Amino acid sequence: MNAPLASTLPSMGWCNAEHEAFRATVRRFISEEITPFHAQWEREGEVPRALWKRAGALGLLCLGVPECYGGAGADFGFSAVLAEEMARAGATGPLFYLHSDIVAPYILHYGSEAQKREWLPRMASGELITAIGMSEPDAGSDLAAIRTRALREDAPATPQGWQWRVDGRKIFISNGQIADLLLLAVKTDPANGARGVSLLLADTHAAGFGRGRKLEKLGMHAQDTSELFFDALRLPADRLLGEEGRGFSYLMRELPQERLLVAITSVASMEAAVEWSRAYLQQRRAFGGTLAERQVLRHRLVEVHADTCVARAFLDRCIRSHLDGQLDTSTASIAKYWCSEMQFSVLDRCLQLFGGYGYMREYPIARAWVDARVQRIYGGTTEIMKEIVARELLGVGGR
Repeated sequence: MNAPLASTLPSMGWCNAEHEAFRATVRRFISEEITPFHAQWEREGEVPRALWKRAGALGLLCLGVPECYGGAGADFGFSAVLAEEMARAGATGPLFYLHSDIVAPYILHYGSEAQKREWLPRMASGELITAIGMSEPDAGSDLAAIRTRALREDAPATPQGWQWRVDGRKIFISNGQIADLLLLAVKTDPANGARGVSLLLADTHAAGFGRGRKLEKLGMHAQDTSELFFDALRLPADRLLGEEGRGFSYLMRELPQERLLVAITSVASMEAAVEWSRAYLQQRRAFGGTLAERQVLRHRLVEVHADTCVARAFLDRCIRSHLDGQLDTSTASIAKYWCSEMQFSVLDRCLQLFGGYGYMREYPIARAWVDARVQRIYGGTTEIMKEIVARELLGVGGR
Protein backbone atom coordinates (compact mmCIF):
# COMPACT_ATOMS: atom_id res chain seq x y z
CA MET A 1 0.00 0.00 0.00
CA ASN A 2 1.26 3.47 -0.82
CA ALA A 3 2.01 5.82 2.07
CA PRO A 4 -0.61 8.54 2.68
CA LEU A 5 0.13 11.71 0.78
CA ALA A 6 -0.14 13.71 4.01
CA SER A 7 2.97 11.96 5.34
CA THR A 8 5.06 13.65 2.67
CA LEU A 9 3.99 17.15 3.65
CA PRO A 10 6.66 19.46 5.07
CA SER A 11 6.65 20.18 8.81
CA MET A 12 7.92 23.15 10.77
CA GLY A 13 8.45 20.94 13.82
CA TRP A 14 5.62 22.13 16.05
CA CYS A 15 4.06 18.66 16.40
CA ASN A 16 5.90 16.50 18.95
CA ALA A 17 5.42 13.01 20.38
CA GLU A 18 2.89 14.23 22.97
CA HIS A 19 0.83 15.88 20.26
CA GLU A 20 0.86 12.66 18.22
CA ALA A 21 -0.19 10.56 21.23
CA PHE A 22 -3.05 12.99 21.76
CA ARG A 23 -3.93 12.70 18.06
CA ALA A 24 -4.49 8.96 18.53
CA THR A 25 -6.89 9.68 21.39
CA VAL A 26 -8.78 12.22 19.30
CA ARG A 27 -9.07 9.85 16.34
CA ARG A 28 -10.44 7.11 18.57
CA PHE A 29 -12.98 9.52 20.09
CA ILE A 30 -14.11 10.66 16.64
CA SER A 31 -14.42 7.12 15.26
CA GLU A 32 -16.42 5.92 18.27
CA GLU A 33 -18.44 8.95 19.32
CA ILE A 34 -18.91 11.14 16.23
CA THR A 35 -18.58 9.42 12.85
CA PRO A 36 -21.32 6.79 13.40
CA PHE A 37 -23.84 9.47 14.40
CA HIS A 38 -22.94 12.56 12.39
CA ALA A 39 -25.42 11.89 9.57
CA GLN A 40 -28.22 11.67 12.12
CA TRP A 41 -27.11 14.96 13.70
CA GLU A 42 -27.17 16.57 10.27
CA ARG A 43 -30.80 15.54 9.91
CA GLU A 44 -31.62 16.84 13.39
CA GLY A 45 -29.69 20.07 13.00
CA GLU A 46 -27.68 19.89 16.22
CA VAL A 47 -25.32 17.78 18.30
CA PRO A 48 -26.57 16.19 21.57
CA ARG A 49 -25.31 17.73 24.80
CA ALA A 50 -24.15 14.31 25.96
CA LEU A 51 -21.32 14.44 23.39
CA TRP A 52 -19.94 17.59 25.02
CA LYS A 53 -19.89 15.87 28.42
CA ARG A 54 -18.09 12.86 26.98
CA ALA A 55 -15.53 15.18 25.35
CA GLY A 56 -15.10 16.97 28.68
CA ALA A 57 -14.62 13.71 30.55
CA LEU A 58 -11.79 12.79 28.14
CA GLY A 59 -10.13 16.18 28.60
CA LEU A 60 -10.81 17.34 25.03
CA LEU A 61 -12.38 20.68 25.99
CA CYS A 62 -10.62 23.90 27.06
CA LEU A 63 -7.19 22.37 26.50
CA GLY A 64 -5.42 25.71 26.93
CA VAL A 65 -7.15 26.59 30.20
CA PRO A 66 -4.90 26.12 33.27
CA GLU A 67 -5.50 23.09 35.46
CA CYS A 68 -6.55 25.27 38.38
CA TYR A 69 -9.65 26.21 36.35
CA GLY A 70 -10.39 22.69 35.18
CA GLY A 71 -8.50 22.67 31.88
CA ALA A 72 -5.44 20.74 30.72
CA GLY A 73 -2.97 23.63 30.75
CA ALA A 74 -1.79 22.46 27.33
CA ASP A 75 -0.10 24.46 24.58
CA PHE A 76 -2.02 25.49 21.47
CA GLY A 77 -0.58 22.56 19.51
CA PHE A 78 -3.07 20.24 21.20
CA SER A 79 -5.96 22.47 20.12
CA ALA A 80 -4.54 22.44 16.59
CA VAL A 81 -4.44 18.63 16.58
CA LEU A 82 -8.07 18.42 17.72
CA ALA A 83 -9.20 20.94 15.08
CA GLU A 84 -7.26 19.09 12.36
CA GLU A 85 -8.72 15.70 13.16
CA MET A 86 -12.28 16.99 13.40
CA ALA A 87 -11.89 18.65 10.00
CA ARG A 88 -10.35 15.56 8.40
CA ALA A 89 -13.31 13.51 9.60
CA GLY A 90 -15.82 16.05 8.28
CA ALA A 91 -17.09 16.46 11.85
CA THR A 92 -18.45 19.98 11.38
CA GLY A 93 -21.27 19.56 13.90
CA PRO A 94 -19.44 19.64 17.24
CA LEU A 95 -17.83 23.08 17.18
CA PHE A 96 -15.52 22.41 20.11
CA TYR A 97 -12.90 24.97 19.08
CA LEU A 98 -15.44 27.81 19.25
CA HIS A 99 -16.12 26.92 22.87
CA SER A 100 -12.58 26.02 23.93
CA ASP A 101 -10.27 28.19 21.83
CA ILE A 102 -12.38 31.26 21.06
CA VAL A 103 -14.73 31.87 24.02
CA ALA A 104 -12.59 30.43 26.84
CA PRO A 105 -9.54 32.66 26.11
CA TYR A 106 -11.65 35.80 26.57
CA ILE A 107 -12.70 34.69 30.04
CA LEU A 108 -9.17 33.52 30.88
CA HIS A 109 -7.46 36.70 29.67
CA TYR A 110 -9.95 39.39 30.68
CA GLY A 111 -12.25 37.86 33.28
CA SER A 112 -12.13 38.43 37.00
CA GLU A 113 -10.98 35.64 39.28
CA ALA A 114 -14.60 35.05 40.28
CA GLN A 115 -15.67 34.80 36.61
CA LYS A 116 -12.90 32.34 35.80
CA ARG A 117 -13.82 30.09 38.71
CA GLU A 118 -17.52 30.31 37.98
CA TRP A 119 -17.44 29.49 34.27
CA LEU A 120 -14.20 27.80 33.14
CA PRO A 121 -14.45 24.52 35.13
CA ARG A 122 -17.95 23.88 33.82
CA MET A 123 -16.83 24.71 30.29
CA ALA A 124 -13.95 22.23 30.58
CA SER A 125 -16.26 19.47 31.82
CA GLY A 126 -18.81 20.02 29.05
CA GLU A 127 -21.52 20.78 31.58
CA LEU A 128 -21.81 24.29 30.17
CA ILE A 129 -21.73 25.12 26.44
CA THR A 130 -20.82 28.55 25.12
CA ALA A 131 -21.25 30.72 22.04
CA ILE A 132 -20.08 34.16 20.97
CA GLY A 133 -22.50 36.88 19.91
CA MET A 134 -20.92 39.37 17.53
CA SER A 135 -22.66 39.37 14.13
CA GLU A 136 -25.88 41.32 13.69
CA PRO A 137 -28.33 41.64 10.78
CA ASP A 138 -26.98 45.11 9.95
CA ALA A 139 -23.41 44.67 11.22
CA GLY A 140 -21.61 41.56 10.03
CA SER A 141 -17.87 42.18 9.86
CA ASP A 142 -18.22 45.81 11.04
CA LEU A 143 -18.06 45.25 14.79
CA ALA A 144 -17.97 48.98 15.53
CA ALA A 145 -21.46 49.27 14.00
CA ILE A 146 -23.26 46.82 16.30
CA ARG A 147 -26.59 48.03 17.68
CA THR A 148 -27.25 45.67 20.57
CA ARG A 149 -27.19 47.93 23.63
CA ALA A 150 -26.43 47.29 27.27
CA LEU A 151 -27.30 50.25 29.43
CA ARG A 152 -27.15 50.65 33.17
CA GLU A 153 -30.38 50.80 35.13
CA ASP A 154 -31.04 51.12 38.83
CA ALA A 155 -31.53 47.89 40.76
CA PRO A 156 -31.50 48.76 44.47
CA ALA A 157 -31.87 45.13 45.56
CA THR A 158 -28.60 44.06 43.87
CA PRO A 159 -25.15 44.22 45.53
CA GLN A 160 -23.95 46.98 43.17
CA GLY A 161 -27.27 48.85 43.18
CA TRP A 162 -27.53 48.65 39.39
CA GLN A 163 -27.64 46.11 36.56
CA TRP A 164 -27.32 45.88 32.78
CA ARG A 165 -30.38 45.99 30.56
CA VAL A 166 -29.66 44.42 27.16
CA ASP A 167 -31.78 45.00 24.05
CA GLY A 168 -31.03 43.92 20.49
CA ARG A 169 -30.43 40.89 18.33
CA LYS A 170 -27.63 38.76 16.93
CA ILE A 171 -27.56 36.49 13.88
CA PHE A 172 -25.48 33.59 12.53
CA ILE A 173 -24.63 32.45 16.07
CA SER A 174 -22.99 29.02 16.11
CA ASN A 175 -24.04 26.88 19.10
CA GLY A 176 -26.94 29.31 19.36
CA GLN A 177 -29.55 26.67 20.18
CA ILE A 178 -27.58 24.79 22.81
CA ALA A 179 -25.42 27.48 24.43
CA ASP A 180 -25.84 28.16 28.14
CA LEU A 181 -23.49 31.14 28.21
CA LEU A 182 -23.02 33.79 25.56
CA LEU A 183 -19.99 36.04 25.19
CA LEU A 184 -21.88 39.07 24.00
CA ALA A 185 -20.54 42.14 22.21
CA VAL A 186 -22.70 45.17 23.04
CA LYS A 187 -22.67 48.95 22.89
CA THR A 188 -22.47 50.42 26.39
CA ASP A 189 -21.73 53.88 24.97
CA PRO A 190 -23.61 54.03 21.64
CA ALA A 191 -22.25 57.44 20.68
CA ASN A 192 -18.61 56.42 20.98
CA GLY A 193 -18.17 54.01 18.05
CA ALA A 194 -15.62 51.24 18.62
CA ARG A 195 -14.71 52.72 22.00
CA GLY A 196 -18.28 52.19 23.12
CA VAL A 197 -18.14 48.39 22.66
CA SER A 198 -18.03 46.17 25.75
CA LEU A 199 -18.25 42.44 26.38
CA LEU A 200 -20.80 40.81 28.69
CA LEU A 201 -21.30 37.23 29.85
CA ALA A 202 -24.99 36.50 29.26
CA ASP A 203 -26.92 33.61 30.80
CA THR A 204 -29.13 32.24 28.03
CA HIS A 205 -31.64 30.86 30.55
CA ALA A 206 -32.50 34.30 31.93
CA ALA A 207 -35.78 36.10 31.26
CA GLY A 208 -35.50 38.45 28.30
CA PHE A 209 -33.32 36.11 26.25
CA GLY A 210 -34.88 34.43 23.20
CA ARG A 211 -33.71 32.03 20.52
CA GLY A 212 -34.97 32.12 16.96
CA ARG A 213 -35.30 29.06 14.78
CA LYS A 214 -32.34 27.03 13.62
CA LEU A 215 -31.17 28.78 10.49
CA GLU A 216 -31.27 26.68 7.31
CA LYS A 217 -27.72 26.84 6.04
CA LEU A 218 -26.18 25.68 2.79
CA GLY A 219 -23.82 23.34 4.65
CA MET A 220 -22.66 22.35 8.15
CA HIS A 221 -26.14 20.98 8.81
CA ALA A 222 -25.24 19.34 12.14
CA GLN A 223 -23.99 22.66 13.53
CA ASP A 224 -26.87 24.59 15.09
CA THR A 225 -26.85 28.24 14.02
CA SER A 226 -29.43 30.71 15.25
CA GLU A 227 -30.68 34.24 15.55
CA LEU A 228 -30.80 35.46 19.15
CA PHE A 229 -33.00 38.15 20.69
CA PHE A 230 -32.59 40.32 23.77
CA ASP A 231 -35.70 42.05 25.08
CA ALA A 232 -34.94 43.77 28.37
CA LEU A 233 -32.50 41.00 29.31
CA ARG A 234 -31.18 41.96 32.72
CA LEU A 235 -27.71 40.90 33.80
CA PRO A 236 -25.87 41.57 37.06
CA ALA A 237 -23.34 44.40 36.98
CA ASP A 238 -20.49 41.92 37.47
CA ARG A 239 -21.21 40.22 34.13
CA LEU A 240 -19.01 42.82 32.43
CA LEU A 241 -15.90 41.10 31.04
CA GLY A 242 -12.82 43.23 31.58
CA GLU A 243 -13.22 46.98 31.39
CA GLU A 244 -16.16 48.88 29.98
CA GLY A 245 -15.43 50.28 26.52
CA ARG A 246 -12.50 47.92 25.92
CA GLY A 247 -14.48 45.20 24.14
CA PHE A 248 -13.37 46.12 20.63
CA SER A 249 -9.70 46.04 21.59
CA TYR A 250 -10.18 42.65 23.29
CA LEU A 251 -11.81 41.30 20.13
CA MET A 252 -8.94 42.53 17.99
CA ARG A 253 -6.40 40.80 20.25
CA GLU A 254 -8.16 37.44 20.22
CA LEU A 255 -9.25 37.27 16.58
CA PRO A 256 -5.85 36.09 15.23
CA GLN A 257 -6.23 32.75 17.02
CA GLU A 258 -9.77 32.36 15.68
CA ARG A 259 -8.54 33.03 12.17
CA LEU A 260 -5.65 30.59 12.59
CA LEU A 261 -8.15 27.93 13.60
CA VAL A 262 -10.08 28.48 10.36
CA ALA A 263 -6.82 28.05 8.45
CA ILE A 264 -6.06 24.85 10.36
CA THR A 265 -9.41 23.29 9.52
CA SER A 266 -9.07 24.44 5.91
CA VAL A 267 -5.75 22.68 5.37
CA ALA A 268 -6.81 19.50 7.18
CA SER A 269 -9.90 19.35 4.97
CA MET A 270 -7.70 19.75 1.88
CA GLU A 271 -5.47 16.90 3.00
CA ALA A 272 -8.47 14.64 3.52
CA ALA A 273 -9.87 15.53 0.08
CA VAL A 274 -6.58 14.69 -1.62
CA GLU A 275 -6.52 11.31 0.16
CA TRP A 276 -10.10 10.52 -0.87
CA SER A 277 -9.28 11.50 -4.45
CA ARG A 278 -6.16 9.40 -4.60
CA ALA A 279 -8.00 6.33 -3.34
CA TYR A 280 -10.82 6.91 -5.82
CA LEU A 281 -8.49 7.26 -8.81
CA GLN A 282 -6.67 4.08 -7.85
CA GLN A 283 -9.87 2.05 -7.38
CA ARG A 284 -12.30 3.38 -9.95
CA ARG A 285 -12.09 1.64 -13.33
CA ALA A 286 -13.13 3.07 -16.68
CA PHE A 287 -12.07 2.55 -20.31
CA GLY A 288 -10.18 -0.65 -19.50
CA GLY A 289 -8.09 0.60 -16.57
CA THR A 290 -8.08 2.64 -13.39
CA LEU A 291 -8.63 6.39 -13.53
CA ALA A 292 -5.11 6.78 -12.12
CA GLU A 293 -3.79 5.50 -15.46
CA ARG A 294 -5.25 8.55 -17.21
CA GLN A 295 -2.54 11.17 -17.40
CA VAL A 296 -4.83 14.18 -17.23
CA LEU A 297 -6.44 12.91 -14.02
CA ARG A 298 -3.26 11.96 -12.22
CA HIS A 299 -1.74 15.31 -13.15
CA ARG A 300 -4.75 17.07 -11.64
CA LEU A 301 -4.25 15.05 -8.48
CA VAL A 302 -0.63 16.20 -8.41
CA GLU A 303 -1.79 19.81 -8.73
CA VAL A 304 -4.11 19.65 -5.70
CA HIS A 305 -1.46 17.73 -3.77
CA ALA A 306 1.11 20.44 -4.53
CA ASP A 307 -1.27 23.21 -3.47
CA THR A 308 -1.95 21.32 -0.25
CA CYS A 309 1.78 20.90 0.43
CA VAL A 310 2.31 24.66 0.07
CA ALA A 311 -0.66 25.39 2.34
CA ARG A 312 0.61 22.95 4.98
CA ALA A 313 4.10 24.47 4.98
CA PHE A 314 2.72 28.00 5.50
CA LEU A 315 0.21 26.84 8.10
CA ASP A 316 2.85 24.97 10.12
CA ARG A 317 4.96 28.11 10.13
CA CYS A 318 1.98 30.08 11.46
CA ILE A 319 1.26 27.52 14.19
CA ARG A 320 4.91 27.54 15.24
CA SER A 321 4.82 31.33 15.35
CA HIS A 322 1.65 31.27 17.46
CA LEU A 323 3.18 28.78 19.88
CA ASP A 324 6.07 31.20 20.27
CA GLY A 325 3.67 34.10 20.89
CA GLN A 326 4.67 35.85 17.66
CA LEU A 327 1.70 35.43 15.32
CA ASP A 328 0.67 38.93 14.24
CA THR A 329 -2.74 40.08 13.01
CA SER A 330 -1.65 40.52 9.40
CA THR A 331 -0.15 37.03 9.08
CA ALA A 332 -3.17 35.44 10.75
CA SER A 333 -5.40 37.28 8.29
CA ILE A 334 -3.35 36.03 5.34
CA ALA A 335 -3.54 32.48 6.69
CA LYS A 336 -7.28 32.71 7.14
CA TYR A 337 -8.13 34.08 3.73
CA TRP A 338 -5.53 32.23 1.64
CA CYS A 339 -6.04 28.81 3.20
CA SER A 340 -9.85 29.04 3.09
CA GLU A 341 -9.78 30.19 -0.55
CA MET A 342 -7.36 27.38 -1.42
CA GLN A 343 -9.50 24.89 0.48
CA PHE A 344 -12.49 25.61 -1.70
CA SER A 345 -10.37 25.47 -4.86
CA VAL A 346 -8.79 22.14 -3.91
CA LEU A 347 -12.09 20.57 -2.85
CA ASP A 348 -13.79 21.76 -6.01
CA ARG A 349 -11.10 20.19 -8.19
CA CYS A 350 -11.15 17.00 -6.13
CA LEU A 351 -14.93 16.75 -6.44
CA GLN A 352 -14.52 16.98 -10.23
CA LEU A 353 -12.28 13.91 -10.16
CA PHE A 354 -15.18 11.89 -8.75
CA GLY A 355 -17.47 12.74 -11.65
CA GLY A 356 -21.15 12.15 -10.88
CA TYR A 357 -20.33 10.42 -7.62
CA GLY A 358 -18.79 13.65 -6.35
CA TYR A 359 -22.26 15.19 -6.42
CA MET A 360 -23.71 12.52 -4.13
CA ARG A 361 -23.90 13.36 -0.40
CA GLU A 362 -23.04 9.78 0.49
CA TYR A 363 -19.49 10.60 -0.62
CA PRO A 364 -17.53 12.68 1.92
CA ILE A 365 -16.10 14.92 -0.80
CA ALA A 366 -19.60 16.24 -1.56
CA ARG A 367 -20.33 17.11 2.08
CA ALA A 368 -16.88 18.62 2.59
CA TRP A 369 -17.25 20.78 -0.54
CA VAL A 370 -20.54 22.25 0.69
CA ASP A 371 -19.28 22.73 4.25
CA ALA A 372 -16.14 24.49 3.00
CA ARG A 373 -18.00 27.43 1.47
CA VAL A 374 -18.55 29.20 4.78
CA GLN A 375 -14.84 29.16 5.63
CA ARG A 376 -14.35 32.15 3.33
CA ILE A 377 -17.06 34.06 5.22
CA TYR A 378 -17.05 33.47 8.97
CA GLY A 379 -14.23 34.65 11.19
CA GLY A 380 -13.98 37.65 8.84
CA THR A 381 -14.60 37.50 5.09
CA THR A 382 -11.79 37.24 2.58
CA GLU A 383 -12.40 40.86 1.66
CA ILE A 384 -12.07 42.03 5.28
CA MET A 385 -8.87 39.99 5.67
CA LYS A 386 -7.40 41.73 2.63
CA GLU A 387 -8.30 45.13 4.10
CA ILE A 388 -6.49 44.26 7.32
CA VAL A 389 -3.38 43.23 5.41
CA ALA A 390 -3.63 46.30 3.16
CA ARG A 391 -3.56 48.59 6.19
CA GLU A 392 -0.39 46.85 7.35
CA LEU A 393 1.26 47.04 3.93
CA LEU A 394 0.16 50.49 2.84
CA GLY A 395 -1.07 52.32 5.93
CA VAL A 396 -4.40 53.03 4.21
CA GLY A 397 -7.78 51.34 4.09
CA GLY A 398 -11.10 51.21 5.83
CA ARG A 399 -11.72 51.35 9.55
